[in-house]
Amino acid sequence: MQLLIIGNLDGQIGAASQIAVSRGAKVVQVNDASGALNTLRSGQGADLIMIDVKQDIRSLINSLESERIHVPVIACGIGTDTQAAVSAIKSGAKEYIPLPPDAELIGAVLMAITEESHALVHADPKMTELLKMADQIASSEASVLITGPSGTGKEILARYVHNNSKRKDKRFVAVNCAAIPENLLESELFGHEKGAFTGAVARRLGKFEEANGGTLLLDEISEMDPRLQAKLLRAIQEREIDRIGSSKPVKIDVRILATSNRIMEDAVAQGNFREDLYFRLNVVNLMLPPLKDRPKDTPVLAKHFIKKYAEANDVAPLPLSPEAEQALQAHSWPGNVRELENIMHRAVLMAQGDTIGPEAIMISGQAVSSQAANDSQAVTGATDADGRPTRELVGKTVADVERDLIIDTLQHCLGNRTHAATILGISIRTLRNKLKQYSIEGHTVPSPGDGGDRPAA
Repeated sequence: MQLLIIGNLDGQIGAASQIAVSRGAKVVQVNDASGALNTLRSGQGADLIMIDVKQDIRSLINSLESERIHVPVIACGIGTDTQAAVSAIKSGAKEYIPLPPDAELIGAVLMAITEESHALVHADPKMTELLKMADQIASSEASVLITGPSGTGKEILARYVHNNSKRKDKRFVAVNCAAIPENLLESELFGHEKGAFTGAVARRLGKFEEANGGTLLLDEISEMDPRLQAKLLRAIQEREIDRIGSSKPVKIDVRILATSNRIMEDAVAQGNFREDLYFRLNVVNLMLPPLKDRPKDTPVLAKHFIKKYAEANDVAPLPLSPEAEQALQAHSWPGNVRELENIMHRAVLMAQGDTIGPEAIMISGQAVSSQAANDSQAVTGATDADGRPTRELVGKTVADVERDLIIDTLQHCLGNRTHAATILGISIRTLRNKLKQYSIEGHTVPSPGDGGDRPAA
């Protein structure tokens, strides 16, 4: 983890830095927000910013947003000034830490703000074989294409390859090609010169230069615009890039990993992805199987997520009841590991008694115990016409049904657009267009990250 600290904090900066370093962080300190922006533009990057509450936090966050630099910010200050803490949070800081620094508090906040679970938990023989192959090619310089359905853990596997490579002591930089609009992705990847376009207030190095010497992950690369594919191909072939607005190429030393939840051969055949780029990326292909095809992983992953979210919510980790474990094994997991993680998170919060029973396992919006009762009623030929799904659709237009399906699926995925698009069998671009249309029409959709009904952004 790379921590950027802004301000001197009246002499407490040294203590805070030492705590961060002891937790495995690399620390860079600057005096003010201007210095922080220059550091970030220069490609040094940061996973977290810690800023003195006396600094202009709102101005910093506005600058980060306008320059599309995505780094969480926490504020800190001497003592426990409630007014300062409230002001910092209102300005956009994720958290406030009082100083002098408490080691456990800083450690907990750093973990909460930057936590990403990179543990590759598995027990199924299919995953064991896949990891043997990953171990074999990790130390090479070959480009790797990691494929598999959404939610199977492609980025985690990419980090595994990096952490077992010769570049493990250098940076691992990930870019989600599906999450960044087409007109911004070029600048994000290749950087730009001052004045190259409206809003380019200073030179900024892109992700290629930020990852120089390390590994660059191009997540969901199949969603990249064909025009950018040509520029990416040149960067891989020539090992150099052109910043937007510059006529001077920049040499780079980056290992490329890429992921996709699409069948890439089909994308090439349909003309949506360049064949020459596909062959450049696909030197080695690591194909992650869906969770339903590695059944021995389900119980160990479930227990892993129970422990994780029990600790996060300060509750005791409960064992799964045999009935709950059976229900998990019987599910087809269209959302794969991500769906299992969401379900176990809810189960930890909803469990009562000494075990996590089937009543706490919510699949498709209802507890598996209720779901089993409904399935039983259907099998025995119950004649409650009002309870039959097809009856509920009578009187609705196809557009109404499609909208309800999309919104319900998105809510099931806790607002995750990529996950929902995969389950629905549509592209992320199509999903975004549908959600934009629903927003204009006045409908509400789940916001990213929470799955609740809110106006679309």
